[in-house]
Amino acid sequence: MAASPLSRAPAATSAHPELVVVGASAGGVAALLKLSSALPAPFPAPILVVLHIGANTSVLPMLLSAHGNNRAVHAQDGQALEKGTIYVAPPDHHMLVHDGRIRLNRGPKEHHTRPAIDPLFRSAALAHGPHVVGVVLTGRLDDGTAGLKAIKQCGGVTVVQDPAEAEHPGMPRSALQTVAVDHCLPLEGIAAHLHRLVTASAPPVEASTPAAADLAHEVAVFDGQGDPMENLRAIGKPSTLACPDCAGVLWEIEDMEPPRYRCHTGHAFSLRSLEDTQSATTEDALWGAVRALQQREVILRRLAEHERKVGAGGDADRYEAQADEAARHAELLHGLVVQG
Repeated sequence: MAASPLSRAPAATSAHPELVVVGASAGGVAALLKLSSALPAPFPAPILVVLHIGANTSVLPMLLSAHGNNRAVHAQDGQALEKGTIYVAPPDHHMLVHDGRIRLNRGPKEHHTRPAIDPLFRSAALAHGPHVVGVVLTGRLDDGTAGLKAIKQCGGVTVVQDPAEAEHPGMPRSALQTVAVDHCLPLEGIAAHLHRLVTASAPPVEASTPAAADLAHEVAVFDGQGDPMENLRAIGKPSTLACPDCAGVLWEIEDMEPPRYRCHTGHAFSLRSLEDTQSATTEDALWGAVRALQQREVILRRLAEHERKVGAGGDADRYEAQADEAARHAELLHGLVVQG
């Protein structure tokens, strides 16, 4: 069993960064291909990449290998990190780092997605501290913001794609609004800058102990280690909101901007991703209600037909009236859903 994340806070160091972690979402394939093609070979550090692909089939490693100069592979659990290799989170698996190796799991979704960027960035911050460079590229909403903040708090270097050129500026813009980002660059300049960061020595930087401690409690909830309620109490307070993934109580992480939430099973959301997920589940619920009303109408009309056959005209009329009412409600609700 892996050591508790509470023991992973990094110490001060004067070494240059030795790990690069990259997160992207919508528009990320094109951005990652451009970044990969500009990286020199062999790149002097391992690069770990999370792209929001859900459980869908991914050929991203093949594309990155074909368009770039460094080998790209789908990460494997327990795999040792090697320089000059791009490790891509496989479908439906979070990718983490610990003790110089990759950990894969199908842990709780974050921002209603798996793989998610924040779990990788947090684990890299705890495991490597000032040795890690975090990069946020194009994407909607704000996955990567909390993880980039964790990297910054633990002494690492933060890089964000210029939102003005990102296909989807949401993620880079969120990071810039919330994190004291070290470098905001156009995509074509990020590759060369990463090479300079990894090859140049840096002055000693010490991780923030309080930040690392809070971060470790949150990682423990995600990893299912220790008492989840005790870890949640250390970093947050119960909200009045329910987790859209498991219906458990969401805890609001204290002193966090943008606001973030986590339940005791490990699901996590920012305020933006919570609204986005809730919007989708609400639409599903409304369509379910339309379907239920339509089915009720069919059943009531069958009952009316049956009652007329057996000579119960009064009951048949009552069922017909209820069927008409169900039809009106279904039509009204259908119109509201279609209109958004």
